[in-house]
Amino acid sequence: PIMMSAGELESGDAGEPAKLIRQRYREAADIVRKGKMCCLFINDLDAGAGRMGGTTQYTVNNQMVNATLMNIADNPTNVQLPGMYNKQENPRVPIIVTGNDFSTLYAPLIRDGRMEKFYWAPTRDDRVGVCQGIFRADNVPNPDVVELVDTFPGQSI
Repeated sequence: PIMMSAGELESGDAGEPAKLIRQRYREAADIVRKGKMCCLFINDLDAGAGRMGGTTQYTVNNQMVNATLMNIADNPTNVQLPGMYNKQENPRVPIIVTGNDFSTLYAPLIRDGRMEKFYWAPTRDDRVGVCQGIFRADNVPNPDVVELVDTFPGQSI
């Protein structure tokens, strides 16, 4: 996959993050065109493009990132860069995003039809498995990991 992080969704130069999204999308489309599977993966979209209450600003870049993602969702085979206009349609590329609170995102971006959402609520066994993976390198015995998870059932991992 072509990876992006929330930190790349802000810049001192207006429009750069939106341009970067289009550029990365086109890179993924080129990989698909060559017969390989690819996607654009954006980690923590809500941290980079969401509204976090009164503690953060909603910038021009936030607006442009949201508008760019909506445009790609609506026209996935016609993603262009300045001075690089498509002579042929580019392949569709899945965009996978992660986040903790999608309610902070621009509502039209996350509406049904534009974004298919999957909410993961880990079961106890999921939480135990994740924690065992985290503590494996430290040689923490599995029963201790299970006890830790059971002691703090509502705590995030």
